[in-house]
Amino acid sequence: MPKQVASPPEGGDFIFSGLPPSPAQKRLAGVVVLALLSFFLLVIAGPFSGIQLGRISAFVPAYVMAMFVNDLITSILLFSQFSIVRSRAILVIASGYLFTALIVIAVFLTFPGAIATDALLGGLQSTSWLYFSWHAGFPMFVIGYALTKDADGNKRLWGGTVRGGILLSVALTVAVVVALAVICMAGEPWLPRMRLDSVRLGPQWPYVGVPVSLLSVVAIMVLWTRRRSMLDLWLMVVLCAHAFEVPLTYFPAQIIYGVGWYAGRVFGFLSSILVLIVLLYEITTLYAKLLAAVLAQRREREARRMTGDAVAATIAHEVRQPLSGMITSAEAGLRFLDRAQPDAGKAGDAFRRVVADGHRAAAVLQSIRAIFRNEVRHRTRLDVEALIRKSLALVVGDLQRHQILVHSAPGKSLPEVHGDRIQLQQVLLNLIMNAVDSMSARDEPRVLQVSSEPYEGDGIKVSVADTGAGVGTQDVERIFSPLFTTKPDGMGMGLSICRSIVEAHHGRLWVDPNTPRGAVFQFTLRPGVPAAA
Repeated sequence: MPKQVASPPEGGDFIFSGLPPSPAQKRLAGVVVLALLSFFLLVIAGPFSGIQLGRISAFVPAYVMAMFVNDLITSILLFSQFSIVRSRAILVIASGYLFTALIVIAVFLTFPGAIATDALLGGLQSTSWLYFSWHAGFPMFVIGYALTKDADGNKRLWGGTVRGGILLSVALTVAVVVALAVICMAGEPWLPRMRLDSVRLGPQWPYVGVPVSLLSVVAIMVLWTRRRSMLDLWLMVVLCAHAFEVPLTYFPAQIIYGVGWYAGRVFGFLSSILVLIVLLYEITTLYAKLLAAVLAQRREREARRMTGDAVAATIAHEVRQPLSGMITSAEAGLRFLDRAQPDAGKAGDAFRRVVADGHRAAAVLQSIRAIFRNEVRHRTRLDVEALIRKSLALVVGDLQRHQILVHSAPGKSLPEVHGDRIQLQQVLLNLIMNAVDSMSARDEPRVLQVSSEPYEGDGIKVSVADTGAGVGTQDVERIFSPLFTTKPDGMGMGLSICRSIVEAHHGRLWVDPNTPRGAVFQFTLRPGVPAAA
């Protein structure tokens, strides 16, 4: 039976313990290891290797407090990640950092001169053996992490509750630390002598220190074979610092408070803060990504709302004109039938206009659907002059009602254009009705001029000029934006749709001021241009 490959826990691809390291992070980790190695060699064989420094009273308490805080915070953050992904491997390494945070307190309580002249608890040998337990215990937790991280996917998830798993892990870790502390303190008289006195280390110290240091190297090798995340990468860097720290305690001088001893404490501090720094950095980065995702979701929701508003406004705007025509024609037909002597011929003409307007409304709806779904519409060769005449004929009632004089100057020898008849007719009707609305609130003269002419060689330019209120300079570009309108009852979609249609026909729509008043809307078309995708 083929072996199943473990799948990462749900959400593991988005947190520190599951994210793969980037090339930049790998380079940074390499630089840190090289810096640690260089510093290690400088202390061992450099010009300062023989210097014996004096005791600094505040150093040990400050060092212990820093180590305790760093490792405890790291442990809490890793326990938090376990609560998300429920991976046993994360639980193991979180317990490892809790172990180091607790055992460093025991080391502090047994350190001669840290609180009192002699050790507060235990005896002279307790400190060294707790130190060895500390630096052997953490690599063992890392090995446990490395071995459990590739466990079967069904076994990765903790069988009980998250809180129960964390509480059990904390209880076991505390029990291990307490057991080691009791053994090293109460059994101090029977422990091998690692220290000669409160300052000097014994000759047996390397026989235990070297294997402890090599245990960190073994943990690095085990983790190397299973590395795949940023946590794996930086744990290897931490273990490098651990491996360098233990020899520095004994070399180059077998004495507490020497250059090597202080350098070892620096390595210990770096090993405790590295993963914490990267964890905090990644948490900040993920928080920024989360914020960006939330804002993007809000923008998307607003865009959908705006799109819905735009579709509704577009339908209302474009269908209003043919519906108004249908109502007008139907009312006229009813009047012809309600006469003492019904005029069936004129009533029939009116009802035929209702049918025509109904078909035009259906075609407009289909055209709107094509615009918003970016569909490719069927396009044919069109006579622009015929399109202008048809559009003017559709709004002749509005032009007469508002007493608007129409000037239509036909272009001479204009080529046909390749386009969608319904959509281009929408453009003309929108521009004409906008001109009618603009002039209806103005005194005479009310003149509408619709013309076409050659443009830039083989192109055609269509102009719709009015003598209405015109367009303010501050609104020249904004009037083409969706949902922007200068009319009290406007939808703000007409000109936006017109520009979209013209641009889909590879043309351009713009507005200029008219002389002496009003505005001129102009758009260009190209003959024989294939349909836009």
